[in-house]
Amino acid sequence: MTEMITPELFQHLAQLAALELSPEEAEYLRRELNNQLKAIHDLEAIPIPPDTPITSYGVPYSDETTPPFRLDEWHPNPAAQDILAQTPEHEDGYIIVPDIPHTDL
Repeated sequence: MTEMITPELFQHLAQLAALELSPEEAEYLRRELNNQLKAIHDLEAIPIPPDTPITSYGVPYSDETTPPFRLDEWHPNPAAQDILAQTPEHEDGYIIVPDIPHTDL
């Protein structure tokens, strides 16, 4: 593995993410991220023949074993008003949430 997250790069990333970490926490997290990068590089090093079919499952599905798509149907909750009554603020059937403060970096 040639790429590693240096302390300087980690500090920059932590600042961008607005993380407040003690030096011990920062070093632990940097070490764990480097372990993840090493695992990714190890996986990339596994030779895979170019004719290997792409799959999103560990088990290949055939047309006979592939489950049919389910319909995307909307089923309203019969207790919607009860749910809204539990929220601090709501209006016209929508829950009002506080604004997320944004800071320019």
